[in-house]
Amino acid sequence: MSAAAAIDLARVRRVHLVGIGGMHMSAIASILLARGVQVSGSDIAPSRYTERLEREGATVFVGHAAENIGEAELVVTTVAAKSENQELAAARARGIPILIRAEMVAALMQGRTAVCVAGTHGKTTTSSLLAYALVQAARDPGYLLGGDAVDLGHNAAPGTGAEIVVEADEYAEAFLHYAPDIAIVTNVEVDHLDYYGTAERIEAAFRRFIELVKAGGRVFVCADSPRLLAVLATARPAARVERYALDAAADWTARVEASGVEQRLTVLHGGTPFGVFTTPLAGRHMAANCLGAVAALDALGLSREQIGAALAGFHGARRRFELVAEAGGVTVMDDYAHHPTEIAANIAALRQRFPGRRLIAVFQPHTFSRTQYLLEEFRGCFAGADLLLLLPTYAARETAEAGLDAAALADAIVRPRPLLASSADDAVRRLREQTRAGDVVITLGAGTVDAVGRAFAEALTR
Repeated sequence: MSAAAAIDLARVRRVHLVGIGGMHMSAIASILLARGVQVSGSDIAPSRYTERLEREGATVFVGHAAENIGEAELVVTTVAAKSENQELAAARARGIPILIRAEMVAALMQGRTAVCVAGTHGKTTTSSLLAYALVQAARDPGYLLGGDAVDLGHNAAPGTGAEIVVEADEYAEAFLHYAPDIAIVTNVEVDHLDYYGTAERIEAAFRRFIELVKAGGRVFVCADSPRLLAVLATARPAARVERYALDAAADWTARVEASGVEQRLTVLHGGTPFGVFTTPLAGRHMAANCLGAVAALDALGLSREQIGAALAGFHGARRRFELVAEAGGVTVMDDYAHHPTEIAANIAALRQRFPGRRLIAVFQPHTFSRTQYLLEEFRGCFAGADLLLLLPTYAARETAEAGLDAAALADAIVRPRPLLASSADDAVRRLREQTRAGDVVITLGAGTVDAVGRAFAEALTR
């Protein structure tokens, strides 16, 4: 029996979360609070997520200490916490059960139709769209997302309906704790080598995830991803597999036409017209996410009218091609993109949405190791921008010895030749010097770079 299966959540009234401010951990906390569970948690610093959880009723400690766990009956931890963490040590000494984050998510999925979205890119947008569509169809789903869905205003809800939508993160093999009824796999690329070590191990994890989808279920895979197709070729899925693609032969295909501030998708299923849908999301990568969602929503029994209304009304997730502000004739955008493929896709989407305008990209590298193992891809992914500004690396769980810093990345990029900011404040100052009316600025990265865009936009109004 798995650790998650051994826990009867209906009997647990007090839960403590180590790393409560993380995106996925905060989602768990929100759902527990909505269920009436007493929630406490700790993190190294306050954030907008810890502040929101406090408003929802959680007790949040800044810093880790043994006494923080109080009278908890269950402790849930992020994998980023070290085994010697004082709170985990105290829980072990007192015999309090400890679950890692993915085990807790698996426990929350028990007894429901689990709809999971995996992939190197596109998980948050696709899972947010699925959750939004089910909400709009009055299905009242539960959901745990990797970002706040703009139209839902949150990254989590318990829901009372049959379905629960989960962003199935591959880091540390989290998604291998799940047994989906329906799954989407958006793509597979090399990432998280700090954990996996090799591309082969990444592929093996995604292969196993596909095989975990239940017999009688459905798994939708994007045939535009060569590495995903290679994974599928050696997988032994129990579920029915359907392919979707914009550029390859597949069960689900779409012709995409960009028009002003929307894209039109003419969708075919099995070569037969299925429907024409519009989305305000920009870029072919977003169109592919929408197509995968269309296929899954059809499997979930939504009508074509319900699917069409959801796509037309869905405005994405926070920090995914998000409009921050229009000020002084400058458009400020923000995206969580921190992998070269994501960066290139965002720049292409900006060119589609804002033709003829000068594009300034502000990038904060995320982890030293990622910069090193993806250096060749980073060299060319910014080529579509007119100006590039680099911030110091967001270290996350690493030290500088793990790879290359922002200065090394700046030396490697040829076009456009980057400017290197010393801090967030320096980046705002340089933006004020470099920008002019008509420009589009986009902040890119999984760290704190979004604060630069917001501070710059505020400065433009003064």
